[in-house]
Amino acid sequence: MKRIWAVKGFLAALAIGSATAACAGHGHPPQGSVELGPRPYYLLTDMDAGPVKRALEECASQRRPQQPSDFSIGHRGAPLQFPEHTEESYRAAARMGAGILECDVAFTRDRELVCRHSQCDLHTTTNILETDLASQCSEPFTPYDGSNPASARCCTSDITLTQFKTLKGKMDGANPRATTVEEYLQGTPGFRTDLYSQRGTLLSHKESIALFQELGVKMTPELKSPAVAMPYQGDYSQQDYARQLIDEYRDARVPPSQVFPQSFNLQDVRYWIDYQAPYGRQAVYLDGRDAEGLDPQNPGTWQPDMATLAGYGVNIIAPPLWMLVTTDSDNHIVPSPYARAARDAGLDIIAWSLERSGPLASGGGWYYQSVTPAIDNDGDTFILLDVLARQVGVIGVFSDWPATTTFYANCLKRYREHGHARD
Repeated sequence: MKRIWAVKGFLAALAIGSATAACAGHGHPPQGSVELGPRPYYLLTDMDAGPVKRALEECASQRRPQQPSDFSIGHRGAPLQFPEHTEESYRAAARMGAGILECDVAFTRDRELVCRHSQCDLHTTTNILETDLASQCSEPFTPYDGSNPASARCCTSDITLTQFKTLKGKMDGANPRATTVEEYLQGTPGFRTDLYSQRGTLLSHKESIALFQELGVKMTPELKSPAVAMPYQGDYSQQDYARQLIDEYRDARVPPSQVFPQSFNLQDVRYWIDYQAPYGRQAVYLDGRDAEGLDPQNPGTWQPDMATLAGYGVNIIAPPLWMLVTTDSDNHIVPSPYARAARDAGLDIIAWSLERSGPLASGGGWYYQSVTPAIDNDGDTFILLDVLARQVGVIGVFSDWPATTTFYANCLKRYREHGHARD
């Protein structure tokens, strides 16, 4: 019985739906107005011949209006080209049909919640170092000296919310060989762009909620690990922090079915499940245990195991996408033992993050490490996505460019209904 609400709340596995009629008129693109741009079709053209390409080409040839989809989750918005966690990035993601948007949550010196990937990333994601607030950073800018890389450390907890709101978001990155602040801020990876970095409007968590309500999307806030000792300032504990996140959705009257709180800290997830119902029922356990020795091929390294997680009340698990797939003897991408075990335990799965770590033509980077032998062009993005959707059975995929996942979701839904897209 505990599965019923999860199926209704997040989306039954692979039953990828469009936005409801209520979304129209509330800022979200109404049905038929999603704008994908050229990238999905560029990836489609780049694919090797095969059944998935044929199915997607046939779908594309119909030229039917695209619809928003909960399968398409905007990872920090649309940070492949827009500064992450900014209003501009979120609006771009919604325009590309993302049905769910993410605000990573950190706290300021005056204990206000803001959208930042890390409590201490202001030096790489904003212009703080070229403002007067640089003097308040935990560690000042130190230039490259020929041996040691340039560095700085600026945290949301170094400044107040009012001060935070004076900053401008930029593309995440830093130049380790910089000898000046100006050079340090010029570190955008080559596969991204600074074309849309002139405006990067930062948001508090409350402002993100209001924006997402306007856009008509669901919300997946991530409670970030604090970079300072807790309790902070003597009386602000980890549970206070986790409760504050949920309270801001209650205060904004956001229905629990629209919110999917997430954390890498299993204790946060269990706290929400046990003490913050009904919001906690849709808590997502972000599985980053590979850093602690978890091997997706070896169940003996999964502590706690899938059955134990389900026993805790966890209903949704979200590992990096590489943990969900592996290759067979013919170098085909297939589900990993980890993925099969999660499904066998009754856990819903979401994956992160597509188009996050560079072109697949050059290996794809960290997010694709388990399937490197099977990828050699950017079009393989859709092959991987197809395996995640139809074989692993993920209910959603975080993406740095939601148009890709939106296009696939629309085609997958249509072709499943008509019996197409079979291997």
